[in-house]
Amino acid sequence: MTSAWTDREFPNTICLFDVDGTLTPARGVITESMKTTLEELRKKCVVGFVGGSDFVKQQEQLGENAVDMFDFCFSENGLTAYRQGKRLAEDSFLQFLGEDRYAKLVNFCLRYIADLELPKKRGTFIEFRQGMVNISPIGRACSRDERNEYEVFDLKHNIRKDFVEALKREFSDYGLKYSIGGQISFDVFPIGWDKTYCLRHLESEGFNTIHFFGDKTFEGGNDFEIYEHPEVTGHAVKNPLETEAILKSLFSL
Repeated sequence: MTSAWTDREFPNTICLFDVDGTLTPARGVITESMKTTLEELRKKCVVGFVGGSDFVKQQEQLGENAVDMFDFCFSENGLTAYRQGKRLAEDSFLQFLGEDRYAKLVNFCLRYIADLELPKKRGTFIEFRQGMVNISPIGRACSRDERNEYEVFDLKHNIRKDFVEALKREFSDYGLKYSIGGQISFDVFPIGWDKTYCLRHLESEGFNTIHFFGDKTFEGGNDFEIYEHPEVTGHAVKNPLETEAILKSLFSL
């Protein structure tokens, strides 16, 4: 254990949280109730979040002061990371794949999306991030109502699931993994760069208990790998209210 956490009741314990659907509603903002719960939790143990989005989007949901609210902030699964407000080293999806392979991946996705018959299509079908690309058949520029409508359509017609299977066949030699998360998109990243990537930042901290809370813990969901990790105690939740309830029970908040 490092001396940084000796002010906590359980300094060898850390709680990590997915963002969407766990700390906040999908693409929604954190509630005052959740903020209060996390503030009380930080008296008990170390607290961090890990999500696939970039840090700017996470700030939109968690607040501009996210680095002050959490001990660890892991954006893009930990490719961008903060410890006590200080930025740590990072890696790059583009460096891993290379420009030629990346272009082939993007071209295939755009052609595939062009041939999809969907009730609606909007904009930003492929979003480039530091550690991954995020692909959305409807486009990330859709409204909240359109997002909800698409989620129902997607679950019925397996749009994202079939898209992922097509990518697996086409790019089987690229060393990539695919993870469906949220309502409208899925992530593409190098094998091993799922949410377990963030754990490498914790190796020198001496934690003997790592809790993780997430709502996409099913196989293929973007919380699955860290939820199932042998060094992690996983908690599957349906929404932020359930997250709060489990925390209050576990830590007597």
